[in-house]
Amino acid sequence: MILPEELPRLRRRWQKMSRVLRKLFPDAHIALNFRTNWELLVAVELSAQCTDKKVNEVTQTLFKKYRTLDDYVRADRRAFEQDIRATGFYRNKAKNILAAARVIRETYKGKLPRTMAEMLTVPGVGRKSANVILGNAYGVVDGIAVDTHVKRLAGVLGLSREKTPEKIEQDLMQIIPHKDWFRATYELIEYGRNYCPARPHKHELCPLGKI
Repeated sequence: MILPEELPRLRRRWQKMSRVLRKLFPDAHIALNFRTNWELLVAVELSAQCTDKKVNEVTQTLFKKYRTLDDYVRADRRAFEQDIRATGFYRNKAKNILAAARVIRETYKGKLPRTMAEMLTVPGVGRKSANVILGNAYGVVDGIAVDTHVKRLAGVLGLSREKTPEKIEQDLMQIIPHKDWFRATYELIEYGRNYCPARPHKHELCPLGKI
């Protein structure tokens, strides 16, 4: 939890960081490949505990085999498990994705919901995933997606002392202007991948180190 007296300093810190991040990553965006909003949801669910690169390799074939929402509704669970096996945790992912297809078909008439509350009723979708899906599908920005990179960097960069994604998100939403919430997620992800990885290194040598 951020104390009220800390907010002005942290907001100024983010403004400086934001200028650097924008120069480093002027086109920061989601790395997952998809053609439709439903495929976006599938890719996001597959990305749990899996790299975006591996997900894109799997979906290159998956999206050719399952072309419509109804293909997922009718899918054989065991066959689908094997189709996504390379992404890890494939049994649970298969269960959630195929259940999500039925919910989208039956409850939402084949279209992804547009609100956070509704999105959280879809199997396999938590707040982080909902932020990613809503932002990329509809431009609806209800929060900040705290993935492993964002979670780690929030601590490294001194933006949050919290440990859970939910509390880190609340801190970041106080520090970062609403208009920047969506792009901040992808700027921080790219920064973590390209300049400030999880392995031990000298943070002061990273582009944001002096800030």
